[in-house]
Formats: sequence, structure tokens, C-alpha cells
Amino acid sequence: MNRYLRDKEGQLKAHLDSDEKLIWTGTPKHGIVFKSTDVFMIPFSLMWGGFAIFWEVMAINAGAPFFFMLWGIPFVLVGLYLIVGRFYFDSERRRKTTYGFTKDRLIIKSGVFKQSLVTINIKTMSNITLNEAGDGSGTIILGPEQGTAGMFRGTGWPGAGSAAVPALEMIPEARTVYKQLTDIMERAAP
Repeated sequence: MNRYLRDKEGQLKAHLDSDEKLIWTGTPKHGIVFKSTDVFMIPFSLMWGGFAIFWEVMAINAGAPFFFMLWGIPFVLVGLYLIVGRFYFDSERRRKTTYGFTKDRLIIKSGVFKQSLVTINIKTMSNITLNEAGDGSGTIILGPEQGTAGMFRGTGWPGAGSAAVPALEMIPEARTVYKQLTDIMERAAP
């Protein structure tokens, strides 16, 4: 078992103040997951990747100048990432993500290549939203979404969701966690 799953609390304890105690910890669903954005992303990735591969094959078979053969390589790489790579990147990002909250703040530790830590003061949180799936898992969005920023959340494209509001993505028993969080928010309200 990897170290991220072995000790969820241990991942966050080092970031707690001496008087803080974790009320809840969790991780998002692991593995490759298809999302609603894939209705758009899968056809787009197949068109992009298909055209890029077609371009590259035609340039090579036609004996095009070396520059034209090189020109297509980045587009082929992006196409391959869009078709399959983004699913593995997203899976790895979620595998290395840990969530938790205390009575004062919410903590999100994540990152594929380097770990980052997001902390949100529970007293300043407002307008949280629960998006629940049929199996009870879901995503808790930790603030109001601006425009289409949340649409690219979890597409697997690095940085695509960076403008999105932080969220507890694909957690089990999302309604229970949502209730715990809203209860803490009510108690913390002035």
C-alpha cells in the first residue's frame, strides 16, 4: 500500500498547530475515472490526436522537409496526452491528495510533482456546494464558482482547474462530510 493511503492523518498532522485536532480526513476516489467533461474532451482529444498523427505520417511519407516532420511532433505528443495521458495524470493527482479539517480550517494537500498545501479558514468560507453521485460519493465545492472555471476541474490537463475554487473531490460519504463541515461553519459564524 502506498504511503499516501497508509496514513491520511499523518499526511496532515505536520501542518497542524499544537492546539489543532483533525475532525475528518479523507482522500478522493482513486484510479481512472470518467467525468462529465469527458463528453467534450474525448471527441476533442480523438480529433486533435487523429489529425496530429495523420499530419505527422503524411509529412514523413511525403518526404517533407525536416522542419515539417519536427513541426508535428509536439502536436502528436499533446494529442497522446489528451487521449490517454490526462487520465493517468488525474489518477496520480488524486492518489497524492489528502483532505482534512479541524474546527478552524480546512486543509488540502496535493500535487503530482511537488506537494502543495491549501488551507482555508472555515470562518471565511461561504456558499459551499455538494454535488452528490448515486453511490453517496461526491464533490464539495468550497465557494462560489466563477464563470466556467469549475468546468475544467479534474480534466487532467495540468493547470486547467487552477482558476477553479478548491474542492473536496470525489470523496466517499460526501453528504456526511458536507453536514460535518456546515455544522462547524455554523458554530464558527460570528
